[in-house]
Amino acid sequence: MKLKRYKLLVICLFIISITACKRDYYEVRFESKHEVSGRKFALNDISPELPANWDDYNYVVIEFMITTPQRFHIGFTTETGYNELRVMSYTPGEWNKLAIPLRFYREEPGAWHDLAGMYNQPRHTGWVNLGGRRMPLRGVDSIGIRMHVPIDDPVFRIRSVSLEVDDPGDQYLGAKPVMDEFGQWNLGDWEGKIHSLEQLRQEWAEEDGLPLNTEDYRYSKYGGYLDARIDEGTGFFRVEKIDDRWWFVDPEGYLFLSHAVNCVSPGQGGQAVRISHRPELFKVMPPEGHGFDPERPDNASFGTWNLIRRYGDNYMDKAIDNIFVRMERWGLNTIANWSSQQVMLRNQKPFFTQLRGVRMDGNLMGLADVYAPDFEQAIDEAVRRSTERFAGNPWLIGYFTGNEPAWQGIELRVAEIILNESDERPIKQELVRYLAQEDTPERRVQFIHNSFRIFIQTVDKYLKIHSPGHLNLGIRFGSGNCQGGVVEMCKGVFDVFSFNSYSLYPSHEHMDCMVEILDMPLLIGEFHFGTVDRGMAQSLWQVDNQYDRGTAYRYYTENAFSHPALIGTSYFQWHDQDLTGRGYDGENYNCGLVDVTDRPYPYLVEAISETSKRLYQVHKGTLKPFDQMVERARGHHEIPDLWNE
Repeated sequence: MKLKRYKLLVICLFIISITACKRDYYEVRFESKHEVSGRKFALNDISPELPANWDDYNYVVIEFMITTPQRFHIGFTTETGYNELRVMSYTPGEWNKLAIPLRFYREEPGAWHDLAGMYNQPRHTGWVNLGGRRMPLRGVDSIGIRMHVPIDDPVFRIRSVSLEVDDPGDQYLGAKPVMDEFGQWNLGDWEGKIHSLEQLRQEWAEEDGLPLNTEDYRYSKYGGYLDARIDEGTGFFRVEKIDDRWWFVDPEGYLFLSHAVNCVSPGQGGQAVRISHRPELFKVMPPEGHGFDPERPDNASFGTWNLIRRYGDNYMDKAIDNIFVRMERWGLNTIANWSSQQVMLRNQKPFFTQLRGVRMDGNLMGLADVYAPDFEQAIDEAVRRSTERFAGNPWLIGYFTGNEPAWQGIELRVAEIILNESDERPIKQELVRYLAQEDTPERRVQFIHNSFRIFIQTVDKYLKIHSPGHLNLGIRFGSGNCQGGVVEMCKGVFDVFSFNSYSLYPSHEHMDCMVEILDMPLLIGEFHFGTVDRGMAQSLWQVDNQYDRGTAYRYYTENAFSHPALIGTSYFQWHDQDLTGRGYDGENYNCGLVDVTDRPYPYLVEAISETSKRLYQVHKGTLKPFDQMVERARGHHEIPDLWNE
């Protein structure tokens, strides 16, 4: 009888133990078969002490673990609706505490000069993108966790939610460092991961031994098409419309299409920043002089350390040599924006660059105070400084003025920001005078547009003075639409209309609309595709795997160039972003052609090579573009209003 009671007691304790373990955390299994998968939990079940009114608090602290770096949404049900943000974790596979400022849920994003800096907010164990609706946090009763098109059925676990007045900081709770000695994700494995320096050196040697055959591309000295020379050239790049199709023409008179990549710089993609705030994330730091600068002790570069391992202390020239070998091998003929001047000024490939210091004000959402008394003089000086190293250089195609100004589409908010500026601010004084005649929403928008027109015309005036012969490539707007009158203002000022287009492929309808207004060629300044197998977030457009990145690249690029006005695409970017987040906004995307260990992604660069061989005929209209679409590719736009469908 005692034995039976003992067995019964053991069984009861075992059941209680299992129940307790289950209550240690609450779990969401995101099902890949759904477009959106997720779950809501009553906050009383997770943290019963939480109040329903959060007005007196500034941070919500969530203790969670997620098995993927794929972005997910954290939201709260309130008395006025559901309110959520996009979140990316730097610690996939381990537990951490992430403190999210509640102002992200309550307020519109703060002013910044471009979209990335405005919407992306870094923390120490992850980063937040400010999508969704903003509203008060009152009557809060549940937390929701959702994911858009989950990859490989990931799992999310949550074990506490708490509120704080002051920033408690983030806390990594895992025992294993997030980043290994090569700058790779240390919490997971994948095919091709580097486990030793010997393995890495062997793979570098194999790449060095690859043949270099560029005959299929039929490029001229400057990257134009040898079979399409129209004249002797002008000594600079220009644009021409031939048989209703736009082209660049290179300095020697060959038709040219820009097949480009951004951020071409040796040793990037492995930066570790804010080290002192999160030392437990890093297994080891690069030694002094090998990616670690004692004068900047809160930063280190694993990308630089890997190049020193490959080429030695004097790595720079050899690393740049290899960049040009790769571009030759893959058929890339242009170095795009934000690239190293050491690379550009080799004068081995045509390049774009960006003007600096032209008064695009972050407090004004990237608008310039064109009414300041020293504005024109300041633009004259800024353009002179920006162009002095490039004036007369035939390898330079042209200049961008800016990138993704945040004011576009929210002009009324910008007008309100201006009216809240100091009375001494010239742009406020001018707006007050303008609205004194009549104050309507339409006039407020028109004031913003008039100010922008003055800005771009002034920049163009001094660009022609200080760097004659080079093209004005305009501003890389953050979307490719025709609304709001912005496109019309650029006609007659820019030589090429540039825009960034993160999409499965750029809309021909939108491009048709722009061309109808402008009658000028178009250039795409940014696009990319990424996935989640390397511990980084999946980029602004996600695909399921590395093979699909190549397929998506071909589909996007060839369909873009099939439009008669599109004369250039620039992929973002050469290297992956930093595993634990780039410095100013925290992004950590798997978007590179090359990883942190200085190895190319084979499926992607093979796709680039195949596309390079076809672009001339695709743009000419004699060859149909690649038509294999990636079915599960999805963008970063607002998540559909679904939970498990």
